[in-house]
Amino acid sequence: MSNSRLIGVGVGPGDPELVTVKGVNALRAADVVVVPVMAAPDGKDGGEPGRAEATVLHYVPAEKVVRVVFALNERSDRQRRESAWDAAGTRVAALLGAHSVVAFATIGDPNVYSTFTYLAQTIAELVPGTVVETVPGITAMQDLAARSGAVLTEGTEPLTLVPVTAGSAVLKDALNGPGTVVAYKFGRQAGEVAEALRETGRLGDAVWGSALGLESESIRPAAELDGAPLPYLSTLIAPARRGGGRGGKL
Repeated sequence: MSNSRLIGVGVGPGDPELVTVKGVNALRAADVVVVPVMAAPDGKDGGEPGRAEATVLHYVPAEKVVRVVFALNERSDRQRRESAWDAAGTRVAALLGAHSVVAFATIGDPNVYSTFTYLAQTIAELVPGTVVETVPGITAMQDLAARSGAVLTEGTEPLTLVPVTAGSAVLKDALNGPGTVVAYKFGRQAGEVAEALRETGRLGDAVWGSALGLESESIRPAAELDGAPLPYLSTLIAPARRGGGRGGKL
């Protein structure tokens, strides 16, 4: 049985100033900090630092950071994806065997569409007894709301979060419903998203953003979507239909 701890630390959407104090403390207290790296076509380290790694390096020295390859965004080749998971799990399990505390840095929050969820499940099988903890992080929808001025919810409004990787039909169903709709990972289907917004009458107030807090940040009205592909991690906010003045939804 293991006496080690695996801590998923949410490091926010990319702006290093949006890492919480608790998150920074967890990263600094860990023996090593694992960061996910995109796999190259040959399954090896693609070389480019990910957003989580770039954020972590503002707070811990590079020698403390361990890059682990994951088949992030791989959906078509299940065997390749599973092989990457097995290799990543084995690598992190070895780290847990050598260290008391291993932190895993993930963009956003570790409990919201995060790679950490699957890693924790794998480690539970490979290293029984490992204590798994999470430190919450600021999400892209919160950051985009702050930077764009979009209000996520008022009063009794529901909030629906949809990964567009589930298909544009799922997004359209959400847009036809009440409240605010947030779409994640829609960059490759930007044209379908724009059409869904038009068909449901939700285009006018919607806003999208990518690379939030980074030099390449882009925040635009959804009405400017022309169908061209956007960065994979683009985020969309379609605010609720509101009326009735201040407190109208209370």
